[in-house]
Amino acid sequence: MGEEMEQLVNMGFPDELAAQALAATGGKSTLKATEWILTHKSSSCSSPSPSPSPKPNLPISNPNVQPKLDRFFLFQSRPPTPPTAALPQSVQKRDPAAIDSDVADLNLPQLSSKRPKLLSSSIVSVPDSSAGKGNQPPDEPLSERMRPRNVDDVVGQDHLLAKNSILRSALECNRLPSIILWGPPGTGKTSIAKAIVGSTSSFSQSFRFVSLSAVTSGVKDVRDAVEEARKTRIKNNKRTVLFLDEVHRFNKSQQDSFLPVIEDGSIIFLGATTENPSFHLITPLLSRCRVLTLNVLKPHHVSVILKRAIDDSEKGLARTISMGVQVGDEAIDFLAANCDGDARTALNALEISAITAAARSNPAQIDDCNVEDANGNAVRNRGDTASSSSGAVVTLDDVKEALQCKHLAYDKAGEEHYNLISALHKSMRGSDADASIYWLARMLEGGEQPLYIARRLVRFASEDVGLADPLALNQAVSCYQACHFIGMPECNVILAQCVAYLALAPKSIAVYQAMGAAQKAVRESVGQNEGVPLHLRNAPTKLMKEIGYGKGYIYTPDNPSAAQSFLPPSLQGHKFLNWPESQGTQK
Repeated sequence: MGEEMEQLVNMGFPDELAAQALAATGGKSTLKATEWILTHKSSSCSSPSPSPSPKPNLPISNPNVQPKLDRFFLFQSRPPTPPTAALPQSVQKRDPAAIDSDVADLNLPQLSSKRPKLLSSSIVSVPDSSAGKGNQPPDEPLSERMRPRNVDDVVGQDHLLAKNSILRSALECNRLPSIILWGPPGTGKTSIAKAIVGSTSSFSQSFRFVSLSAVTSGVKDVRDAVEEARKTRIKNNKRTVLFLDEVHRFNKSQQDSFLPVIEDGSIIFLGATTENPSFHLITPLLSRCRVLTLNVLKPHHVSVILKRAIDDSEKGLARTISMGVQVGDEAIDFLAANCDGDARTALNALEISAITAAARSNPAQIDDCNVEDANGNAVRNRGDTASSSSGAVVTLDDVKEALQCKHLAYDKAGEEHYNLISALHKSMRGSDADASIYWLARMLEGGEQPLYIARRLVRFASEDVGLADPLALNQAVSCYQACHFIGMPECNVILAQCVAYLALAPKSIAVYQAMGAAQKAVRESVGQNEGVPLHLRNAPTKLMKEIGYGKGYIYTPDNPSAAQSFLPPSLQGHKFLNWPESQGTQK
């Protein structure tokens, strides 16, 4: 009887009640003993509850009902007959689901061959005090809530959405072509795509909108969307607009999957990309789509968007902090001027600064605030929507703290990287030292590697300065070595010195042009390139001398005035380097 007693005790029953049950049932069956406990109330013992939060005197909905209990035990060998055979007739006729429900209500422990895991208090779920307020999900970030609902609300892209523009005309005629929207982050690519659907009721009736992201979607998702689009067109005569954000992240084979469905009209394709489509999208896809370029937002455009967020009591800033908010023009102008034309960055910084101001004004009202920071980490307010009579006042210092530093649009592997190095190169070529140093600073502040810039300066010293100042190459090489020795930020002055020297140095592209002309002559020579004339060949052996190698060569230091040719016969007299003879002799 010891093993049965141990099992009952492990289940959480008191020793006295377990011993009483075993004595009443013969002491050989744990199952019968447990059934006895559940069907006979003991006046001296309370029903146990082995859960972390005990519930004494747990009632049974019907004391004459007995649930299945065999699944709570680990037997070495099970009896040949089901456990329910030993139960009263009234219990056997019950629905098994109802019996299981009663067992679940009893909150009985399960015996296991594995060692039970201890629950850590740090992971125990605590009911939210706001559970009774509707369990609303966290709010969307301010930048997402303030997306335009139709194309009339889009700011700063009048060249695409003004009257008689391509996109506006297409919407009015319900004849939207496949489009690639190309522009910097935060200029409205996704907003325009989503606003197209809500622009007119006739458009929403004729088209179905499906949104995917190349970051999280693959070819299978595209195929599923296309298949559904074909079914919808057959069933409802409704075409599908498939919007793919970050389309440049799809590789060549993935982009190929769009070609047939765009071609046969199964979908209208809308793609959004921050990268140059010429480099990141395949030519067949570009030939099937119209590329529309979005402009960087001007400060006054960003100001309009910020003021709209401040004034909108339903979706705007007040919803974030659950109180009134005041933002001065100085703070708005600072955000608009320092977000680098990125409306999302400006809205995120405004939201964070409002949280800071609200915390200073009334900490109790934002004890559960969550916002989306400038890196896209979403956290939002889930508190009450009670308003404050005083409200929060966002100051210029709050905005500066939220923005931290001026936002710079720079991608070390993207188009802006090549745009800035091109601006630096051309400014030095134009001998504008001020502009050259400015573009250098833009690259360094954007995080460009100093050795990359130094390598470009070495190239510039030969390509654009060349023979006009041969020491420029020494300066550039020394600059590269110095940057390699000490790195950033100390090497910024070294780079600036070399940039200024090269910008102010005299310029000559004679060597650059000569090399280009010589390469062209080699590439365009008819048939095989001519061999080296015999008198220019080396003759280290007797046999080579006998067959004419080196014959007729005049050692120039012994006879500087002697005339001899150094070019192949077909190029005799051809000039590649246009450099005055007098200067060449002096050099």
